[in-house]
Amino acid sequence: MSLKPLKTLTIGAVATLLASAAFANPYEKFEGTTVVVSWPALAHFQAAEELIEEFVEETGIDVEVDALQYLKLRDRQILEMSKPEGEYDVVSWVVMWKGEYVSKGLLTPLSEFFTSGSLVDPLYDIDDIADAYLQNGGVVGGTKGYMPGKSGALYGIPFGAETSILAYRKDIFEEQGIEVPTTYDELAAVMTKLDEAGIPALTSRGKTGHQVTAAWLLHLAPMGGKIFDEEWNPVVNSPEAVKAAEFLRHVARTGPTGIETFGFGEAAAAFLQGDAAMHLDTLKIAAMSRNPSLSKIDGKVGYALHPVGTRCGSETGGFAMGIPANAPNKEAAFLFIQYMTSKAGDQRMVELGGDPIRISTLQNNADKFPDYTVTAEQLPCADPDWRPLIPEWNEINIDVLGQALTQVITTDDPIQPIMDEANEKLRAIMEREGYYTWANYRKSQ
Repeated sequence: MSLKPLKTLTIGAVATLLASAAFANPYEKFEGTTVVVSWPALAHFQAAEELIEEFVEETGIDVEVDALQYLKLRDRQILEMSKPEGEYDVVSWVVMWKGEYVSKGLLTPLSEFFTSGSLVDPLYDIDDIADAYLQNGGVVGGTKGYMPGKSGALYGIPFGAETSILAYRKDIFEEQGIEVPTTYDELAAVMTKLDEAGIPALTSRGKTGHQVTAAWLLHLAPMGGKIFDEEWNPVVNSPEAVKAAEFLRHVARTGPTGIETFGFGEAAAAFLQGDAAMHLDTLKIAAMSRNPSLSKIDGKVGYALHPVGTRCGSETGGFAMGIPANAPNKEAAFLFIQYMTSKAGDQRMVELGGDPIRISTLQNNADKFPDYTVTAEQLPCADPDWRPLIPEWNEINIDVLGQALTQVITTDDPIQPIMDEANEKLRAIMEREGYYTWANYRKSQ
């Protein structure tokens, strides 16, 4: 009689021990697995290489990185993710690609992994990730298909995300008796004053295509402009949009020589090498200014909020990471993404020279990096509709706006007709892609 309860107790004890062993190390199951990661050959991701080494050492999961120049990344990823089984376990995308990837069925919803108690670290705290970054880079299917909304779903976690802030030369401002501008009217006046003093004012992107479009978008949002209204009617010829184009022309004429040839790298270099007094673009300029291999102005740079026009409206952009639908090692891929974007991982990225995505990281490091305080204050103004993250954006961005805005900054032609023509081309694209189907249907009833 005494053997039955003893046997029951023994079986229960063994089950408990086995369960404890199974969950003692969440990585053990995947030891020896190789996660293949596709991401851009940019500074933030290069800084992450040491963190990857730490991940491999701690988890036993190997990582292979395929780093490409980011303009080549999309075509390579689409090719690989369109196969029955792909090579990549993790892909990192520029935010404007997310809608295309999801519409083509190329990504795995992350809810598939966040429901697993064995995969999700209870201390991960996704609510600590800056909402603007998470929504902009990782959520698809909300308002307009790419903005926050109840119909949205999470497909990626931000990594290398950004908003825009103003960087300026403290020494030049002091010498010239200039106050830091807080509005666009003040910024325009500062640019004029610096130009009259023979000092190149605001560096900027300006190269034909997506670079000059990005430069214009930086000013469009705070000036109250949009690309489309709520019914997908293009409004790039609105008074606000034309004013932003006029301001961009002023930037090109008072800034460093060669703006019309500048991509982001050249625009940043002009500031970092001391050839411009201001930089109004991604916050990544702060980490770059502290890098002695890139910067001659470390210690001379101040940071301020993106100036306000009719409203505040800074950039939303950068990168996010997710898991292809055809990834061979999805669970190990999730563990990699979770590790890299955890609170500890985010702090390590700061220590390695990268850019944080978490509010707590910004707050915890504000004493060391003055730009973090500015960034934390700026993020509530980051515009989720800064650019339309729709599959057609690549064509609109490069072939339409990128051509029109080159004409704006390289000629004296009247701006309104340039933007009127661009608006007509945008409408033709949207008509071709069926965006007015429902409006036309309602009109016919």
